[in-house]
Amino acid sequence: MEHEPRSEDRTAPGSDENRTGPRTAPAPYAPDLARVLAPRLAHFALVARHEHVTRAALDAGVPQSTLSRAVVRLERDLGVPLFDRRGRTVALTRAGRSFLTAVEAALADVERAADAVRADADPASGKVAFGFLHTMGSETVPGLLRAFRADHPRIRFQLVQTYGEAMLERLRAGELDLCLTSPVPDEPGLVARRLDEQRLRLVVPEDHRLARRRRVRLAEAADEEFVTLEPGFGLRRITDDLCAQAGFRPRVAFEGEEAETLRGLVAAGLGVALLPPPAFARPGVVELTVTAPRAAREIGVAWLEGHHDTPPVAAFKRFLLSRRNLLTAP
Repeated sequence: MEHEPRSEDRTAPGSDENRTGPRTAPAPYAPDLARVLAPRLAHFALVARHEHVTRAALDAGVPQSTLSRAVVRLERDLGVPLFDRRGRTVALTRAGRSFLTAVEAALADVERAADAVRADADPASGKVAFGFLHTMGSETVPGLLRAFRADHPRIRFQLVQTYGEAMLERLRAGELDLCLTSPVPDEPGLVARRLDEQRLRLVVPEDHRLARRRRVRLAEAADEEFVTLEPGFGLRRITDDLCAQAGFRPRVAFEGEEAETLRGLVAAGLGVALLPPPAFARPGVVELTVTAPRAAREIGVAWLEGHHDTPPVAAFKRFLLSRRNLLTAP
């Protein structure tokens, strides 16, 4: 039986012993062929562009033997000859030309991805994926970003505005670097720091029986219909908890996704609501201070435990932590 030559020495592309191409056979089964092939693709593309192993090796700054072995192993793994050997030069086979088109596209995609992640990590112009609650989008977050970008004018932000549970899910999935949320989460896998608190007010229609008051105990609204955010929103959980502390379960007439929509429903006489202060005064409603129980929500910043911060993320995190007790308007 014919003895098969050792591939490293006798099947190097460009060798005189291999003018008709290497013997190829399907590689043994590999659970992840892409992982096996990937390290050799750049070498294959370089040899294909030069059509000469020596010149390709000089261009790459690697020994010719290293380049030759990489290409031979690639052909063996594929089970298909990619080059015709002609003395010291090589030429792509039809299969090689087809494979090169896909390889060059894949390498270009990798290069673009590498450029993107380097750009996102750039200390001066990188990107921060930042999540925050709907109720913080009109005033709190724009003010924070304006102050931060005074010293970091080129840092970019991917802003995600959603409700609490969805935001924490995206944080756990690694889609967000930081999030501004309430209540402040206390759960394994997350790190959270309290930044500030925001007083909540009982919002009633301007012709409501309590509208002439400045302060009210929440228990005085026990018989009212409430308009609230939907379950899953942090403010909904806080509303339910405060009502429970006041000795009643709120009768919910309408549920929404945005605080200013709830104010509109209150103005229309459709219920009362517990809400943070508005960015601008809303006609048709009166906002009452709640004296008992103490109606406030804590606001904090959270991130994934063990998450590696890029320089722009680290800078924004330091900035947020420096804003303790300065986050919300009085």
